Amino acid sequence: MRLTRLPIELATLIYLLTYLPYILITRLLSTTPNHELGRSLTGLQILPAVLIMAEVLLIGFIVLSGWWRAAPQLRLGRFSLPTPSRWTALSGVGAALLLFTVPLSLTFKGVSIPFIQLLMRGDVLVIAPLVDLLARRRVRWYSWVALAMVAVALVITVWSRGGLHLPPLAILTVVFYTIGYFIRLAVMTRVAKNGDPEALKGYFVGEQIVAMPLAILALWLISRSPLAAQGAQLNWGFVGVWASSAMPLLIVLAASFFCVSILAALILLNPRENTFCVPFERSASILAGILAAYVLAVAFRQPYPTPAEVVGIVLLVAAIALLSIAPRWRRSIPLPATSASGEA
Repeated sequence: MRLTRLPIELATLIYLLTYLPYILITRLLSTTPNHELGRSLTGLQILPAVLIMAEVLLIGFIVLSGWWRAAPQLRLGRFSLPTPSRWTALSGVGAALLLFTVPLSLTFKGVSIPFIQLLMRGDVLVIAPLVDLLARRRVRWYSWVALAMVAVALVITVWSRGGLHLPPLAILTVVFYTIGYFIRLAVMTRVAKNGDPEALKGYFVGEQIVAMPLAILALWLISRSPLAAQGAQLNWGFVGVWASSAMPLLIVLAASFFCVSILAALILLNPRENTFCVPFERSASILAGILAAYVLAVAFRQPYPTPAEVVGIVLLVAAIALLSIAPRWRRSIPLPATSASGEA
């Protein structure tokens, strides 16, 4: 079976199974002391090597699979190099925001996996109807119901914590994630959600040759900002990490990251409507996050998810299920019979 023809249900299952070790390893590295440093690794120490290794894997995949031929080509004598179009370059900007915000979100001390996932997945559902209103598009009843469910989930979880209480960099991470997700999804819908395998390949190649280098650059810029002035950490993440004992886990993390990147694109680029595809990807990532939280609690004695966080996650999954099911349920209702003159 060709990768581009992978059923969305199977792609989602594999996505969940590859995302689970990705979350587990990232959390373990950021909470378990490294014997060389005498403390756990920070996001700025984990991400550079992971992104670099994942980019190498992606380049190898693009070349060996032949997907590079589906992208626009730049001729250099006898050679031809894939290049992004203006749309895939824009999507690459959105994907770059996701590439560094998702793993970074798992490294904040005192911020649980279910809570950060509720914020980062829930805010997309909260903002979506507002975006539709600004664009003067009709918002269906089920969107408002899902919005209310997510709002309740956020209120319950934040209230149980006694307030938001997030580091400035964590807040910035959530904001950048939301922006990146909307940019990417909008471009996908415009240029590649048409069922054409070649369009899918060209989109993926054009996006990734922009996204990975830009994500690495974004990390460097964040490390130089007032929000994260940890130049020594970033230097270790780019240089010292390669000789560290953490490398075996980082290699596995990069391989998982590589698989997740491809599978997420396959799910979101499925030719069916976004209200069908997006809930699949959202649900898989949330389920992976809550499973990882319980594995960490049982096997590594990390804190269990709080009852409020579990309630919030359940409400979020229910909202996602509603957004996925309601549009098809509405279309399945038979229309009233009409007479030959067109009157009911």
